[in-house]
Amino acid sequence: MDLPTLAKPCRELTGRERLRAYVDLWLVDHGFIRDIYCNRHLVSEGVWRSAQPAPHHLRWAKRHGIRTILNLRGCRENDGTYLLEREECQRLGLTLIDFPIRSRSPLDPATLRAAAQVFDEIEYPVLLHCKSGADRAGFMSTLYLFLRQGVPLRVAMKKHLSLAYGHLKHAKTGVIDFFFNRFLAESDGSPKAFLVWLDNRYDRDALEAQFKENWLAGLLINFVLRRE
Repeated sequence: MDLPTLAKPCRELTGRERLRAYVDLWLVDHGFIRDIYCNRHLVSEGVWRSAQPAPHHLRWAKRHGIRTILNLRGCRENDGTYLLEREECQRLGLTLIDFPIRSRSPLDPATLRAAAQVFDEIEYPVLLHCKSGADRAGFMSTLYLFLRQGVPLRVAMKKHLSLAYGHLKHAKTGVIDFFFNRFLAESDGSPKAFLVWLDNRYDRDALEAQFKENWLAGLLINFVLRRE
């Protein structure tokens, strides 16, 4: 079970630690690609989605009034990318919420309920992000529009679970679409029905067993794009 947590206070990195962290960010975590294109888009007023932000992206967020960073990759104490994000959020006065969710297998009910609830608890404006801004960011953007804005789920899915953001529904990441489509098939599709369906009809293990990925799309996600 993964729940949102407030990032722990941190000390300032030493010069050597910061250099090592930037090497980790740019080379290991593919941050050099995000420096070219960070996949940042407006979801709705006060809500943005993006790929993993580097410190200069967080400074952009601060300048544009963002107050909360919702990190869908979670706390990663040995990851230089995360250490830089946490340090810069603290320096800028941004609230960093760590909420690790998966994109390649269905989430457990408690994590899904927390995902629905977190939008009622955070301070807006908010920037939510995963690694590449394609799948987990797409899931949470869809959920936000559906539950908080009342946008029909299929409309929200078409907008935010899209190849335009890098989301591939035929790879394992397509389990996100499969999850939402199962909800629509087994309920009246309304926001009010979502938590009721989670409590009474949702079977995570069965859904995972029934979803089948396309092997070619899987190769692209796993070995070319190297998604989490």
